[in-house]
Amino acid sequence: MMNSRYSLLIAALLASSILGGCAATSSGEVYSAGQARQEMSVRLGVVESVRRVTLEGSKSGVGTIAGAAIGGVGGSALGGGRGQSITTVLGAVAGGLIGNTLEEQGTRKVGLEITVKLDNGQLTAVTQEADEEFRPGERVRLLSSQRGVTRVSH
Repeated sequence: MMNSRYSLLIAALLASSILGGCAATSSGEVYSAGQARQEMSVRLGVVESVRRVTLEGSKSGVGTIAGAAIGGVGGSALGGGRGQSITTVLGAVAGGLIGNTLEEQGTRKVGLEITVKLDNGQLTAVTQEADEEFRPGERVRLLSSQRGVTRVSH
């Protein structure tokens, strides 16, 4: 019985760490494999303003599942009989809520809302990860895919 508890705990932690690395990126410098060799339209402009924002973390369910598994295993170690069943369920529920919160907070990123005045006079804003510095007055390129994804770069 104790071996299966540890196996479940290890499996949950392994799944959490593997899937946690699969989080999507909204970086201006990182391209997904599917974006390679895709034509993008390029517009030129000048940065009007830059504002720091928070990019919401992922909610893939991995944190919830891992937290529920860990909480359930921990809860099953308490009590006996019906009490053990109740603590297992309560531990799983509490662990799931905590795991969900930790996943979202752990995958949050700092972002930038970059407002650009295009050469044609149009004003547009793009939000992306803060992996590059942008300053008002700088010349930039806006790269837009046919799928509606736009990024700002130098």
